[in-house]
Amino acid sequence: MKKRELIIAIFFFFPAFNLLTAQVPVLETGGQKMPPEWIDKDTGHRVKRITNREGESRSFYFHNNPFVKTPDGKEDLMVFYGSTDNGRQFFVVNLQTLEIRQLTDSPGRKSGEIVADKRREVFYQMQDSVFATHIDKGSTRLVYVFPEDFKAGITTLNADETKLAGTWAGPEKRAIYEKYPKKGDYFERIFEAKIPHTLFTVNIETGVLEKIHTENTWLGHIQFSTTDPDLLMFCHEGPWHEVDRIWNINIKTNEVKKIHERTVYREIAGHEFWSWDGKTIWYDLQVPRGETFFLAGYNIETGEKTRYQMDRNEWSIHFNISPDQRLFCGDGGDPTQVAKAEDARWIYLFKPQKGRLESERLVNMKHHGYRPLEPNVHFSPDGKWIIFRADFEGECQVYAVEIEKNR
Repeated sequence: MKKRELIIAIFFFFPAFNLLTAQVPVLETGGQKMPPEWIDKDTGHRVKRITNREGESRSFYFHNNPFVKTPDGKEDLMVFYGSTDNGRQFFVVNLQTLEIRQLTDSPGRKSGEIVADKRREVFYQMQDSVFATHIDKGSTRLVYVFPEDFKAGITTLNADETKLAGTWAGPEKRAIYEKYPKKGDYFERIFEAKIPHTLFTVNIETGVLEKIHTENTWLGHIQFSTTDPDLLMFCHEGPWHEVDRIWNINIKTNEVKKIHERTVYREIAGHEFWSWDGKTIWYDLQVPRGETFFLAGYNIETGEKTRYQMDRNEWSIHFNISPDQRLFCGDGGDPTQVAKAEDARWIYLFKPQKGRLESERLVNMKHHGYRPLEPNVHFSPDGKWIIFRADFEGECQVYAVEIEKNR
């Protein structure tokens, strides 16, 4: 092969992507205003800001799926929160073009953050009313208004997108929140108060509210199965070493089942989430608390249990699973978290290997404030990026780090 032909072959074999990435600066992540994208100098991975707009932006909680396809199915959209002069609103960003559109503009606090990909709507709550805004059309409809004697909150949508679910709590809970607004002050008080809580569903089409389960304890972290429209996961909130946290309920039969049984004193399990195929519940497991760390799984069909051990510095506040269910990611933690890890402020990629998680550091998060802003990692729908929120530029924005390292 002639020299000129060799050069042309190299150019086409290693396309313009390499030339473009060669122009991306290599920088320490955070502690300064960052360019739209950069290479993290400590990891070699490319990071980009995906919320390029004025004001703060915030991605969803780790187990709330924010993604939906464009109407033609060719590109991926992500719904997120953004601050505006009219309060916090919903926006949508195209993950391929980074084009951003605002979805809502109504004043008032919004909660719920539920994306219905089949209906192409985002469900949310304002005070006692539930709304749905169409992701493509921008139109908003009133879905449900809670009755005066049952002021509750929605948190999840079932797999066939027919029912919302959430929890109601006795008025004592609101009184504690109002008197003690900081988590460090209200957390133990709510747990110890044994306030009645009720799980409920609302039929989106008929508006029928059904109360399905009541306990005199704090119920939360409510998530419908990703595939079974009748299976609802919930937890007993409170100090993790004092509660049997993870439970399922079948909303047709009202059968309640404990998912994890404690085996030693001060063992903890929590921050549970569903696998994409709906067969496994994954959760943070420490046996006992703060000593030995696992990502654990429970197969709801067979009862089979899986444990992947990790080192203290690899422990993360939240974990998540890739679309192909072969990889996990984690958002790390600072030394004040339960693991008391001195070097855990990283966004991690995890590969299961013979009972352990083999970790790779993707982003150095030393300039991010873990309290109170937890990164809450998500895999992108194509499995090529991990999306997270951070304040390492001085305000909260949403970022993505590329899993494949630029060589």
